[in-house]
Amino acid sequence: MEPDGNVSIEVVTNDNKKQMKKIIYNIMFCAIAGIVNAQVSIGGKLNVDGASTLLDFNSISSNTNGIILPAVDDTANALNSVTSDNNGTFLFDKSNNRVRMYENSTWVNLSDQGVSSSIVPNASDESNSNSGVIVGAETSNAKGVFILEASDKAMILPKIANPHLTVKSPYPGMLCYDTVGRAIAVFDGNVWSYWK
Repeated sequence: MEPDGNVSIEVVTNDNKKQMKKIIYNIMFCAIAGIVNAQVSIGGKLNVDGASTLLDFNSISSNTNGIILPAVDDTANALNSVTSDNNGTFLFDKSNNRVRMYENSTWVNLSDQGVSSSIVPNASDESNSNSGVIVGAETSNAKGVFILEASDKAMILPKIANPHLTVKSPYPGMLCYDTVGRAIAVFDGNVWSYWK
């Protein structure tokens, strides 16, 4: 933990799955260490941008690392019984090969139909449990592997200039902010889709 109370963690590359596990364990540690009013920085960044930021990424100009969304076989099993608690859920739906978001109790497609053949299933024991990491609160009614829970804070996406040109091997379900196009970029395993 940094002297100012922020936490610094190394960013995983989208080609190194073992490092992803390490990051998840580090995030779990950070969540336990600073449950209330937590601000987390990933990638060696010393300060989180803004008081209203819950999770921030070190987005240097040469960054090509984004977030890899969880890939699920069936969206029906991805939500809690009170589905409104899951508004804001992002995932890669393997049943139709699309990046999707749960908004106002409805699944919204964020990409066209892509390809999921390069997704490597996680067969480890923790992937079969219903537990996840919650940052920003002690509990959450949402279901997910990584839950950001705060009424006054948000996540700043990893920033990448022209991800369709600079990310050499994007993974299905990759999410970032395109600094040139000023849009959210999602990769569906085939092409990038952009949202403004």
